[in-house]
Amino acid sequence: MSNEIIVVKQLPVIEQQLAQIKEQVAERVQAAMQLVCTEATVKEIKKARAELNTEFKFFTELCKARKLNPFLKEAYCIKFGSQPAQIVVGKDAILKRAIIHPDYDGMESGVIVQVIETGEIIERKGTFYIKDEEKLVGGWAKVYRKNWKYPTYCSVAFDEVANKKKDGTLNSNWAGKGATMVEKVAKVRALRETFIEDLQGMYDADETNTPAPETPAAPSEPEIIVQAEPTAEQPIDVTFDEL
Repeated sequence: MSNEIIVVKQLPVIEQQLAQIKEQVAERVQAAMQLVCTEATVKEIKKARAELNTEFKFFTELCKARKLNPFLKEAYCIKFGSQPAQIVVGKDAILKRAIIHPDYDGMESGVIVQVIETGEIIERKGTFYIKDEEKLVGGWAKVYRKNWKYPTYCSVAFDEVANKKKDGTLNSNWAGKGATMVEKVAKVRALRETFIEDLQGMYDADETNTPAPETPAAPSEPEIIVQAEPTAEQPIDVTFDEL
């Protein structure tokens, strides 16, 4: 019989989440310890709660009116600090509303590039371009509606809509998938203008420079460490954290 035992460590992703929660709890406890309860602070808290209730009610009513399911990540209510809450909708939710509309008749979209050598501006279907020879400058979309004579055309400039971090650099999605992102913004705007009766007030996160909550990454496999089974002559020190 083997004298080895298997020790299974905690998943790294869980350890990271627990560490973050611990930091957040510590910060909130520290803030609570420093809070002085006065008539003024009570009024501020009541005002903040009233604003949150109003914003949440507006969000839920919008979801009902537009038949959006926040549990399927079709809509988000995002709030930063004391700024008003922003309501953003996933691109797929907007596209789905347009597709099921009886007058929807198709869509075309792509990117706008500038040839570096000649300066020529080219409007191209799809998101392919040669980075060494062309500069990505925008995106475009055209949506067709059966009961309209002409399609809705929308073009956007990359520099105008690209999402940036506080230091002025592009965020990860726009830096790595700029063509896909700028085409996406053009699509959403064209769809909203075409079906304003169904999509009014529905904005994608990338239009408002508001990051939608990220889906947690899939947990990695647990790390398995094989250790020799201790003998009677080898005492083991076990801390509370290791239990």
